[in-house]
Amino acid sequence: MSTQNKITNNKLDIKLRRTEVADLDSLFQFQLDKEASYLAAFTPKDSTDKAAYLAKYARLLNDPTVNNQTILVNSVIVGSVAKFILEGDTEITYWLDRKFWGKGIATKALKDFLDIETTRPIFGRVAFDNFGSQKVLEKCGFVKIGSDKGFANARQTEIEELIYKRG
Repeated sequence: MSTQNKITNNKLDIKLRRTEVADLDSLFQFQLDKEASYLAAFTPKDSTDKAAYLAKYARLLNDPTVNNQTILVNSVIVGSVAKFILEGDTEITYWLDRKFWGKGIATKALKDFLDIETTRPIFGRVAFDNFGSQKVLEKCGFVKIGSDKGFANARQTEIEELIYKRG
């Protein structure tokens, strides 16, 4: 039975667990998706550099200020969610394999993550046109508090980024 069938033919059992080095290969593959990268917008300069990706995340897995969790559906890795500190603010980030968008997985995973990660306030940032991610944040109690502009590597231009906060 394929991974896709294992997930779509059964009830979705969504779980989080601490990210392990062994997860990084799968997570690296998800972020290579061009459509997903376009929506995420704020990606590394070269998202195809696997050595740089693995080195960065191996370091982050050992950083006590970072909480990296892998999203599993029916024991299959489908994405990740993490808390990190940026310029003194606690922020969240998440990435879901595009094959699993629109099934409520990101919302459930983020809600579960916010039960584990209780640091508040916590901020989320999203590209102005990433409506799916905006909905996920809003369903999880985040409120839009402003916007900023920044260079989006995945689009090779400056775009508006919406800032969300959960107290």
